[in-house]
Amino acid sequence: MPDTAPGTPPDTPPDTPPGTPAPRVRLHDPYAERRSVVLDGHRVRYWFYDVDRTPKPLLVLVHGFRGDHHGLQLIADRLRDRYHVVVPDLPGFGRSEPFPDRAHDVAGYAGFLHRFLEALTGGAVHDGPARDGTGPGVALLGHSFGSVVAAHFAAAHPAMVERLVLVNPICEPALEGSQAALSRLAVAYYRLGRVLPAGLGRRLLASGTVTDAMSEVMTKSPDPAVRRYVRHQHRAYFSAFANRDVLLEAYRASVSSTVAEVAMQLGMPTLLVVGADDELGSVAAQRRMASWIPRRRLEVLDGVGHLIHYEAPERTAELVHDFLASPAPEPTVAPQPAGAPPPGSGPAALHRELPPADLTAPTTGPFTGPFTAPLTGLQRAVRRRRHGRARR
Repeated sequence: MPDTAPGTPPDTPPDTPPGTPAPRVRLHDPYAERRSVVLDGHRVRYWFYDVDRTPKPLLVLVHGFRGDHHGLQLIADRLRDRYHVVVPDLPGFGRSEPFPDRAHDVAGYAGFLHRFLEALTGGAVHDGPARDGTGPGVALLGHSFGSVVAAHFAAAHPAMVERLVLVNPICEPALEGSQAALSRLAVAYYRLGRVLPAGLGRRLLASGTVTDAMSEVMTKSPDPAVRRYVRHQHRAYFSAFANRDVLLEAYRASVSSTVAEVAMQLGMPTLLVVGADDELGSVAAQRRMASWIPRRRLEVLDGVGHLIHYEAPERTAELVHDFLASPAPEPTVAPQPAGAPPPGSGPAALHRELPPADLTAPTTGPFTGPFTAPLTGLQRAVRRRRHGRARR
């Protein structure tokens, strides 16, 4: 049953500290229907953006580390008229309860996605062949750490994902890349917050000073209103974690796992949306990783970094819609068999041993030319939606 009636606004953010004005939230309609489901003994809360009865494709969004559904709200709002957009709070963050009996790591969250999608669709999305010949998968989008979770889930359960979108994907190990020193400092910060007395540790981990510093470094937009909005969002929602153990477990997973580990196993059409100024993954590293994904489209957005979902939600939403409504690209490299281990012994070895990217491919031709392949279930729904509008 829904937690609230349709149209009820999400929980209002906590008060911001003195001197931090709350910017106007730039949403056409910030409201969504909040629902919940109990999975393996823990309650998960999720939000439906646009809950009318018009047939539309289902698009599920997965937020990043320390975030919750609010972080992807700007993108969800811009897609709600064309898709049923669902955004869960990952277990242990936002208003979802933590796992009672498993680690909050990539495997744990990938398992959560499996159970959540089955429950959300009443079993219509499942492992195995399609029941009706139209394809049982959903469109799945992940941002930052959410891109790692989404990619690992898609690699393990390809029949459940028809199209995959990775926004600011994690393409190189944080502890071994260009930001290794900063990442190790952050690990020490989270460890200290874990071992200090409960009250003191919680205050350290929820420090507004630390949050503001992170916002200042990661925000690339010169627009003061955008910078205020990012700072407000981080202050309001970045401390909505269940406990310090959850936070440390999830952070360790976020800096030790990458999309690159499973890139060659992603056989479904995949869109990568990359910030040109992203400190967590250079454009060269993103192009290299993208070249390992057989059916990919890579978009690089100038002037933004790791906060594409805040700084460029309009462009991102249009790229997502264009990708979901376009013909699937043809494979450019042979996919790796499911379950096959990546070359080497870990992410660093993967980057050293796999071939360099072919920077001339893919072109935009496969996405704009005539469509000859059979329509997928997702594309059928999009075209039904377009034809309905045309008749009106």
